[in-house]
Amino acid sequence: MNASLVEESWTRIESWLAVHAPAARARLRPPALPQDIEAAERRLGVTFPPELRASLLRHDGVELEDGTPVLAYYGPLSGVDDIVRSTEFLRDVGADLEDDEEEYDEDARDEFAYWPQERLLITLGIGWQSSDGLFLVTRPGRHHGRIGRYFDEDSPSFTPWQGLGDLLADFASALEAGTRFDGRIPLAVDGVLIWDDEQAVIPDPVSVLALAAASEEPRPEPVVEEPAAAAPDGFHAVVTWSRTEEPQPVQPDVVFVAGVSPDALLERLGAVPESARPRTRAQARLSAAAPWAAYRPLVRVGTCGAWSYATQEAGEPQFDRPEVLRRLTRGTRGVLLAKRGPEVRVTVVEDGIPVPEAAHLVESPRVDYTTGPDGQIWQAIGVDPWPGSTAAYTRLLAGLAVDHGIAWHPDPEGEEPAASALLLPVLADLRPASGHEVSSVRDFDLAGLVARTPPERMRAATAAQLVRLAAETGLDAHPEVSEALDRIGRGEPVELAADGPLDLRMRSLAAETRATRELLSAARYEPRPQPVTDADLSAWAARERAAGALRAFVLLPAPQAAEAILHQRMSAHWRTDLAADLA
Repeated sequence: MNASLVEESWTRIESWLAVHAPAARARLRPPALPQDIEAAERRLGVTFPPELRASLLRHDGVELEDGTPVLAYYGPLSGVDDIVRSTEFLRDVGADLEDDEEEYDEDARDEFAYWPQERLLITLGIGWQSSDGLFLVTRPGRHHGRIGRYFDEDSPSFTPWQGLGDLLADFASALEAGTRFDGRIPLAVDGVLIWDDEQAVIPDPVSVLALAAASEEPRPEPVVEEPAAAAPDGFHAVVTWSRTEEPQPVQPDVVFVAGVSPDALLERLGAVPESARPRTRAQARLSAAAPWAAYRPLVRVGTCGAWSYATQEAGEPQFDRPEVLRRLTRGTRGVLLAKRGPEVRVTVVEDGIPVPEAAHLVESPRVDYTTGPDGQIWQAIGVDPWPGSTAAYTRLLAGLAVDHGIAWHPDPEGEEPAASALLLPVLADLRPASGHEVSSVRDFDLAGLVARTPPERMRAATAAQLVRLAAETGLDAHPEVSEALDRIGRGEPVELAADGPLDLRMRSLAAETRATRELLSAARYEPRPQPVTDADLSAWAARERAAGALRAFVLLPAPQAAEAILHQRMSAHWRTDLAADLA
């Protein structure tokens, strides 16, 4: 215990706040009264460690109002009354768990028990409530005075701080040097202390799409007929027992489009040209599961009377996305049959506009879970979890012949090779600007800035912020993006046509992010090392988000574009950059 370290740290904190954040300094409460601390100790039945007592005698917590200083995500420091109130509340919550924690020894109780009687909550967490925050151990022993973190949705855990003095010293150092505290950067803005995130990404993430391009598409193993075994001499018999599970019917998502050729259908879906070739359904699904596909959707196309159709054989569902249906039915009519667990849906779209009166939706319960006599939940293996959906798909598919003249069945279609390709999924729709009022972003009054700044000046400053974001994330390493940024800098319009170079680059970035995420997710069950890491995923995701901000700049008004860009800035000092860009 080091009460002098507490005093020294508070002096440093007060000095920094007085100079840089006087409004925050004014919200530090006066010292607690010694008799109030003693009354709290009697009420709670514990003795406050010397460091906690010294801190409370310097400041009885903070005023819980806007502009009060907080310890990043750990929240504001509690005063005596806050400590008593939070501790009594958490003791009540933890009382029901005491029997389950009887096997803990004293050291384990300090760290792992939900809320031991000797623990005090000394901050009020993110929401300024007792649901999370920092705790302090009061029980004599090797953990006496130690600081831990409590969160109501997770197990408590100790922090590296051995005492409140260490915590306050690190807080003071973060203020003085502008360095991380609890992973965030302290900033003084308009007289108050705020916290923001400082991020960085690796400059050259591993490309899963490049790895896929360098790999071979798998081919089916040739079927080799085994010679018949010679029958043994004399009488013999072979008895076997087996249980044959009925295979589930093939029921892919399928979309029919009138007056469009299969090749045009592939183009509208965003096919990757170099992946296009005839495949059977078995070949398509084999290829889609291989590294060659990089987790991209794979579709097959064909004709059915006056309609062309596409079936999705693998990957994230595409056909029911509004932006995809608009592309598919541009100038024509489309019919979609899609199955999603409990739901089977028929959607009819005319020139990009859904026709509600022609739609059908069937919902069915899940049946593969059952509750045993003891209340335990059991899952049946090898059964159809949604038999109602399976039957509904068959019924609605038959109805397409009556309603739309579409007589199609997936079984014979899948056995024959059909034109197919991987997809580079089209971009999702941007949130429309109308009806969305820009207010604040990262605790910054963006609405106020927009109101007092001439539109041309706001647009120019937003463009400068976009250039900074592209540099931070590595987005400007792509030539299509670099060219667009140059045009923006010259005040020239940027072409963002569907399937144009910039659009394809943005779609590729989204595909890189998804492929990297899926590969890392699958790697959790693989003992061998993978070619990508979490750092690669962070880098691709940052580029994808920055590309979305560029798209917002091109397509949305300046206030909405500024909101998208500032939200993605990786430097915690973007406010200083923005002030310079506005000057």
